[in-house]
Amino acid sequence: MPVDLHLHSSASDGSDTPSRVVELAAAAGLETIALTDHDNLFGVTEAAQRATELGIGFIPGTELSVGWDSSGTVHLLVYYLKPGPGPLQDRLTWLQEGRAKRNQQIAQRLQELGLDITLDDVIAEAHGGVVGRPHFAAVMVAKGYVTDIRSAFDRFLATGRPAYTPRERLNAPEAIRLAIESGAVPVIAHPHTIGISAEEYGQAFQRLAEIGVGGIEAHYAEYTPEQRAHIAELCKKLDLVATGGSDYHGSYKPGLAVGVGKGDLHVPNETVRALAARRDSSTKRPVERR
Repeated sequence: MPVDLHLHSSASDGSDTPSRVVELAAAAGLETIALTDHDNLFGVTEAAQRATELGIGFIPGTELSVGWDSSGTVHLLVYYLKPGPGPLQDRLTWLQEGRAKRNQQIAQRLQELGLDITLDDVIAEAHGGVVGRPHFAAVMVAKGYVTDIRSAFDRFLATGRPAYTPRERLNAPEAIRLAIESGAVPVIAHPHTIGISAEEYGQAFQRLAEIGVGGIEAHYAEYTPEQRAHIAELCKKLDLVATGGSDYHGSYKPGLAVGVGKGDLHVPNETVRALAARRDSSTKRPVERR
């Protein structure tokens, strides 16, 4: 049976509740899922309970955007990160505060650009979840400023666009170290977003593996079969786990379904056993610091 290890709920920038995400996974016949909302673990307890009720394996997690050298940022999926106190868990509060500050700045910038969008509008769109740029995009669509979510990013919200505002981040070595110290496994998410040339990828992955990354997201919904195979082969060479998932966000990222992505995604259940083994071995070896 397949698994899906990259799912977002209304606890961050997905449109479905954590329970609903689990229900969609059950309907898709998945064996195990991971909830990986951005910078928080708020939906984990609800999702874990629903997974238990439906007989689905569940991995608590989060997704972090972290600084990486001069290339900009890399996204990390952090698996087996449990709610409660801990080295990385304690830093999530700081990240959430940074998000809140950024949201205020984005709202102000949109108003300066002539768009009648307030932070209260966006908070209402988030329905109590952590506010992110997709919620701004949804309000822009609802008010007729753009035709769809993608257009909102392309015109206003993406990096380099008029309303884009950077936010505070952990750097990659620190985030990886904190994840491992918290008993979790950090994995490189959708590696194409690192923003480096093809020639630099191998070197970057090698360095991240040396720091403590446990895997790379090879089976990604947006990738071709050839790209998935290439990254999976790279994982073998670097002794990393080839993970995968749909990156499901519900209506905020249309065209993707839980478990199958665009219809051709299949993440084997062996991935979960490999991640669990990596988690167990990571706690027994020192973490490189720099």
